[in-house]
Amino acid sequence: MTILQILLLAAAAALLGLLPRGRTLALAGVSMFVLFWLARPVETLVSLPFWLQVLAAFLVIAVWWITAPAELRQLRKQWPALAVLAGAIFLTVFIARLPIGPILSIATASPLTVGGMLLVFAIVLFMLNQTARFNRLWAALGILTLLLFFVVVKSSAASSQIVSWFSTLRGGAPADSSLTIVWLGYSYLAFRLLHVLRDWQSGLLAPVNLDEFICYVLFFPSYVSGPIDRVERFVKDLRVSSRLDHAALLSGGQRLAVGLFKKFVLADWLAWLSISDALVEQTRSGAWLWLFLYAYAFRLYFDFSGYTDIAIGLGRLIGVRLPENFDAPYLKPNLTQFWNAWHITLTQWFRAYVFNPLIRSLRTVKRPLPTWLILLLAQLLTMSLIGLWHGFTWNFLLWGVWNGAGVFLQSRWSEFARVQLANWNERPFARHALTAGGIFLTFNYFALSLVFFALSSPQASIAALIKLFGVS
Repeated sequence: MTILQILLLAAAAALLGLLPRGRTLALAGVSMFVLFWLARPVETLVSLPFWLQVLAAFLVIAVWWITAPAELRQLRKQWPALAVLAGAIFLTVFIARLPIGPILSIATASPLTVGGMLLVFAIVLFMLNQTARFNRLWAALGILTLLLFFVVVKSSAASSQIVSWFSTLRGGAPADSSLTIVWLGYSYLAFRLLHVLRDWQSGLLAPVNLDEFICYVLFFPSYVSGPIDRVERFVKDLRVSSRLDHAALLSGGQRLAVGLFKKFVLADWLAWLSISDALVEQTRSGAWLWLFLYAYAFRLYFDFSGYTDIAIGLGRLIGVRLPENFDAPYLKPNLTQFWNAWHITLTQWFRAYVFNPLIRSLRTVKRPLPTWLILLLAQLLTMSLIGLWHGFTWNFLLWGVWNGAGVFLQSRWSEFARVQLANWNERPFARHALTAGGIFLTFNYFALSLVFFALSSPQASIAALIKLFGVS
C-alpha cells in the first residue's frame, strides 16, 4: 500500500468510528469495496483479481453458513448483510466503468463478470433458504478447499497454469508462464476461516451474525498483513457501541504515525542495504555481507511491524483493538521467547491448530515415541509449515527447518542449563551476562536463517553462508 492509500483508509476508518449506528453493516460494505480497490490487475487479466475477491466473499458466506446455528441461518435475518455485500460489489463494477476506474486501479468487469456475480448470489440465496445438512462433511470439505486454494496461490507452477487457463477461457492466448495468481490477502483470509471451521468442529465457536462475520474476515485494516484476530474477541469489540472520541483518535493516530515511520522511512531506507542475490554475487568481504544481512533483518522487522502498527491504528479509529503482533523480538534471550514475540498471532495460530494437536496425537499412540523425538518432529513440522506459508519454495522450507531445529536445540539446552547453571542466576553479573549472550545468539541465529528467506535459491543461500563465515 502507498502512503496516500493508507491515509484514505484512515479517513474511512475515522468516519466509520463516528457512526452513531449501523457501523457493522457499513464496515462490511467498506471492507468489501476496499478489497477491490487494493487488488491490482494482473497485466491483461483484468478480471481475475476482481473474481478472486468475489470468490473471497463467497467463501466467507459459505463458511458462515456451515458454522452458523439454524436460528441465524435465515434470509429474513441476514438479508441486510447480503445487500450491503452485493451493493459494494456492484458499486465497484459501476466505478470501474467510469473514467476514474483506471485511476483507482479497479479492474474493469465485463458483462460476463456481472452475469457470473448474479449466479454467485443466486447460489447464496439458495443456500440461505436451505436447512444445512451434513455440516461435519461440509466443514471438512471447506477445510480441504481452503488448503487447496492455499497450495495453488503459494505454488508458482500451479498458479501460472491457472492464469494461463483463465486467459484461454477469456478467448485470449495462453498467458506468459511468469504470470501467477496474486490473491490479495488470501493467507490471512484462509487462516481466519480455518480457525472458525476448526473451532466449530471442536464445539468452541460462539454464534455470530453474518454482518459481524463479514467484518471479522474482511476487516480492511488487517486483511492484507494481519494480525490474525480470533472471531470471539473481534466481535466483542464490534458489539460495543462506542463512537470515536479524542482518546481513541489520539491513540489510533499515534500508532498510525509510528507505523508509517517504520515502514516508509526505516524499512524503505534499509532496503537499499539489504542482502540480495546480486549483493551476494558482487560482495567479496564477509564483513560487508554481515552488514547487508543485519540490514535485511531490521528491514524485515520494521516493514512487518510497521504494517501491524498501521493496522492496529486503523482498527482503533473504528473501535476495534486488534491484538499485538510484535513484542521486541530482537531483545529476547532465546528462540522460544523470540517466536512468542515475532508475528505473535501467526505463532499462536500454528501452536493451537498444528503443534498442540500433533503433540497430543503422538503422545496417545499405542507405542509413544520418546518425548525429545516428539518435540523435535512437532517443532520441525510446525516451523516448516510456517515457512511454506510464505511460499512453496525450497528456500522457505529450509528456513522453516533451520528455525525448527534451532527451537528444539534451544529448548534442550534450556533444560540442561536450568539444572547445571542454577547457581549463576543468583549472581547478578552472571545472570546479565547469560541474558546478553542469549540475545546475541538468538538474534544472529535468526538473522542467519534469513539467507534462505531473502535469497531466491538454496545455491544462493549456501554461497552467502560460505562468504559470511569466510570459508573458501
